[in-house]
Amino acid sequence: MKKTVLASVIASAFFISGNAAAQQTLQLAHNAAEGNPKWDASELFAELVEEGTNGELIVDVGGNAQYGDDMEAITQMRMGTLAFSTNSQGSTSSVVPQFSVLGLPFLFNSLPNAWEVMDGEVGDELKRLSEEKGLVLLALWDNGIRHVSNNVRPIETPDDLEGLKIRTPPDEMTVDIFEALGANPTPMNFSELYIALEQGVVDGQENPLMNIYSSKLHEVQDYISLTGHKYESTPLLMSKMVWDTLSPEYQEVIQQAAVEAGEFNRQASLEADEALRSKMEEAGVAFNEVNPEPFIEATSSVYDQWAEEYPELVEMVVNAAQREAQ
Repeated sequence: MKKTVLASVIASAFFISGNAAAQQTLQLAHNAAEGNPKWDASELFAELVEEGTNGELIVDVGGNAQYGDDMEAITQMRMGTLAFSTNSQGSTSSVVPQFSVLGLPFLFNSLPNAWEVMDGEVGDELKRLSEEKGLVLLALWDNGIRHVSNNVRPIETPDDLEGLKIRTPPDEMTVDIFEALGANPTPMNFSELYIALEQGVVDGQENPLMNIYSSKLHEVQDYISLTGHKYESTPLLMSKMVWDTLSPEYQEVIQQAAVEAGEFNRQASLEADEALRSKMEEAGVAFNEVNPEPFIEATSSVYDQWAEEYPELVEMVVNAAQREAQ
């Protein structure tokens, strides 16, 4: 009885009074700037859900952390007061720590390699773990292979990171990687990053080129070093409390929309990294390639740390990555 009453309360929170056809507005939060593949795919997802339900479900997208940053969105979804979030791997790992395993250093040799792994048994396991925490993992979108930018010097070897204050997401894996490389990792919300770089609170940060460009971080960074040190996904999450109030027909539409918008997101991410380097070089940013071998050697201990805590999942992810890379 209590569960039925609670579900009714949650459903009413998203109900807009109407006539015969009940119309629900479901909010979706994300932290990306306009022009980012996450922004565009979130808008497409909203369009597909509205079309698939003949306008009976409306997805109200709030980008640029309009409906809260990623951590706030996760809390709200677990409470049932927010329906969706195109979230970040780092913030999601604060509730489902196993998501961090996708970010093991130098795990994937390409974006398609990462996608193949996530679309298999690894993704199924993360869905199961998410549901245990009150979250429905609708799809794993893309957040790119990450590189380091900073205002001190080009990063050519791990020694060049020694002592640099590098902003990271609130993600233990990324912190472990940069500690292994000798940097001073500083977890911080993405929405605070531009000002932190501009004011010198941190020396640098790490992100895929699409995030650096769309959030204009290149305006306040002198160097971008193509370290390719880790991959991150963009989990499209839904509140399980809200999900459970919807009909199977609506659930199917939402799931299909998540996958279709995810395909768009992934392709846009792939194209963005190929196109944005020249634009930022024209703006005065100095790029440099790196030899990955010293970085791989310096971060090998991270595998040992995480294999000790999540041995089965680390083995599953590493084996899948190697298999799909062949």
